[in-house]
Amino acid sequence: MGKTKLLNRFMGICFSLEEQQRQRLRQQQQPSSSKENQGGNGAPVISDNLDSPGMKTASGSQVTPKNVTPVPPKKNVNDLRQNPGYSNVDIFTYNEMKLATKFFRPDYILGEGGFGVVYKGVIDENVRPGYKTTFVAIKELNRGGYQGDREWLAEVNYLGQLRHSNLVKLIGYCCEDEHRILVYEYMESGSLEKHLLRRVGCMLTWSRRMKIALDAAKGLAFLHGAERPVIYRDFKTSNILLNADFSAKLSDFGLAKDGPMGDQTHVSTRVMGTYGYAAPEYVMTGHLTARSDVYGFGVVLLEMLLGRRAVDKSRPSREHNLVEWARPLLNNNKKVLRILDPRLEGQYTARTAMKVAGLAYQCLSQNPKGRPVMSDVVALLETVQSQGAEEEMLQSGGGVVTLYEVPKRSSHNSGDKKRNQSGFSGSTEGESRRRNKPGNGRSKSEPPADREPCDFRNSSSNLENDEKSVSARK
Repeated sequence: MGKTKLLNRFMGICFSLEEQQRQRLRQQQQPSSSKENQGGNGAPVISDNLDSPGMKTASGSQVTPKNVTPVPPKKNVNDLRQNPGYSNVDIFTYNEMKLATKFFRPDYILGEGGFGVVYKGVIDENVRPGYKTTFVAIKELNRGGYQGDREWLAEVNYLGQLRHSNLVKLIGYCCEDEHRILVYEYMESGSLEKHLLRRVGCMLTWSRRMKIALDAAKGLAFLHGAERPVIYRDFKTSNILLNADFSAKLSDFGLAKDGPMGDQTHVSTRVMGTYGYAAPEYVMTGHLTARSDVYGFGVVLLEMLLGRRAVDKSRPSREHNLVEWARPLLNNNKKVLRILDPRLEGQYTARTAMKVAGLAYQCLSQNPKGRPVMSDVVALLETVQSQGAEEEMLQSGGGVVTLYEVPKRSSHNSGDKKRNQSGFSGSTEGESRRRNKPGNGRSKSEPPADREPCDFRNSSSNLENDEKSVSARK
């Protein structure tokens, strides 16, 4: 317990120091804001000294056509202005952005974060002649906010090249004078965080949560599997956006980094991210790997299972940190079913719930090597979704679908000669009651008798051995 408190304190110090560094950097830039990032004119060009200079391409066959040479990422804003480069991303003027948002009307605001304010907008003929009417989300960088040109440029570089159905689409940007604006596709249902933590009228059913988890996992798996792997680094509920059909897409690539290549085991970088979601080994060492994202995914999956925040100081002290409190319970069949979100009661089978809880348990392993890769996470969640669809199909049939067979009685029993119209054997009232009890694996309130281990690879020993190996190393 003492080690956990020390880790939490260290995490707080890391994130606090990071914020102070960024504030000092902004103060140095503000006097020359009109000339910033001019490179040869002497203004500072933002770069991360702990990383290789500039942003490396993460393109592959899924990202750019094979007959097209990948566009080199832009090292700074001046480079972007001189060589726009991304053919599938539009460049807008600041006046067009004002027209799209009705001069940034307050009632068009969708939200606000560390980057700045996000507005709903429409780009059409009135904004740019010949432009097809498109609803967009317009994010304007707050020059005094927590994020700066480096994060803004990272989004342009990554989303300018990466295309996937589970990544939010970057439609364009504005880089005029001191203005830094990103234009995304409009996601009608907002963030996962908004829906998950809603006390009244929550629309996130069990099946919908599993579909969102699968979509988000596919987005991460795509990033990790690129020719040059990309580490998202800020996986959390507020960065998962939902469209009208509640399909999920990852947004906000400001903290994304190129992953290790070749013989490299990790990327050394400053500790950045969100408290409660960052992997413990990354916070302690600054060593970043794809497994760091897997930990963040485990936190979000846990939030979806329990309907709680990753960090909630309004709860009893032992429950402030969701992972510390809930992870030890995830491989206990009885306890985990008691802590699941009560709004989901009756929407899942115990077997399915235990399988997903086991996945969260492994993703949250203190040992990075004990966590699954995202491609395996996708595979498991696909089986969960297909099983859920089968269960819904059986349940929707009502009395027409037979979930079990009535055992045949011995031929010498005279009761066999009398059968009712439905074809079932005649039986006493007590036998009828026993027959109508829930069948194997079909109960929504009780664990099935032949329950599978919670390890998603179907090896029950891994769950215990993982924790033992970690404690032994300590």
